[in-house]
Amino acid sequence: MNLEKVVFGFFIVLAMTLNFGFFLGDIDNPSHHHVYELYAAIIVSLIATVLKFGDRTHLGAILLSTSLAADLQLITAAILWAALEGRMEMQSLTVYIVSLSGGALMANFISVILLIAETISQRR
Repeated sequence: MNLEKVVFGFFIVLAMTLNFGFFLGDIDNPSHHHVYELYAAIIVSLIATVLKFGDRTHLGAILLSTSLAADLQLITAAILWAALEGRMEMQSLTVYIVSLSGGALMANFISVILLIAETISQRR
């Protein structure tokens, strides 16, 4: 077993599951979406992005691009939350934040699908 691949896969899947945990719930109900879960999703997503820098293959470039897209959307969601909290109705703000998180979730989902496809295509 290759420990490097285990850590790599772990962070990619953890980024997706944390993002899914934040995304799940009523889109306009702020009590269903916790700010610390969003921050955890951002941190793990950034770690996954750093781990993807080492792969020099074409698939590695696609994995990196999906991770960068997820990072951009999650960071934008956090900036919106920090900048507009108190200035905007929280119910409306939550819709924007959760929508951005949904886009990041799709990017993470594509990344996990590509990881699974790469793992299946590997020969022993």
